[in-house]
Amino acid sequence: MTNDERRRTRRVPADRREPVGQPVVRGDPAVTGDRAREAVGFDPDDPASVEEAARTVRSFAESSAGDDHVFMLRGAAACAALVRGVGSYKQAAEMAGGDVSVSFIRKWARVHDLPQSVRRHVARGNIAPTAAKHIARVSGDARLHLAWATLDGDLTVREVRRLASEVNNGTPVTEALDDHGVAVGTLDVSLPPELYLELRRRASLNDTEPGTVVAEALDTYFD
Repeated sequence: MTNDERRRTRRVPADRREPVGQPVVRGDPAVTGDRAREAVGFDPDDPASVEEAARTVRSFAESSAGDDHVFMLRGAAACAALVRGVGSYKQAAEMAGGDVSVSFIRKWARVHDLPQSVRRHVARGNIAPTAAKHIARVSGDARLHLAWATLDGDLTVREVRRLASEVNNGTPVTEALDDHGVAVGTLDVSLPPELYLELRRRASLNDTEPGTVVAEALDTYFD
């Protein structure tokens, strides 16, 4: 199998792999520091925990903590666990009560469904939770492309929202990003001087670009 064939068949996780409601990211001190001790999990199979999730969802919907990334991830977890626990978005909204809407729960439950690689950037504050809501609107590789473009292309929430809409309307994500001026696959990296010299030497001897050498090395590493 060639490198190109391996790349086409390799599946990169674009959805959550961990149990719904578990504070995998929020409870990791490497990501959230001292706040990891505050992490609250929700068990959709435990009625008492589902009730706690409902209270958390309502408090989350009524809160004004718009810049607290960890708090928002907890709210997203509560939304997802509540939906799983009661069986539908409509019942989840009814159980949460107040002004909690089906749309609100659906949007944040989808954020909880993002892969851990993306959620960790949300918890660190590198990706705004409001941008994560739009990233979660798309599926498959498009989620990852939008997430990494948000980081590498310094996209605004408005730009992410527009790109997500274009993708959902049928435009291939790489095409949408290219039209927006985002160079997909372009990443600035810093190397130790000795590795940089060897990379340049190998690329020159092979009559190729440094990026090709890096791609082949990473393909072997990831395989």
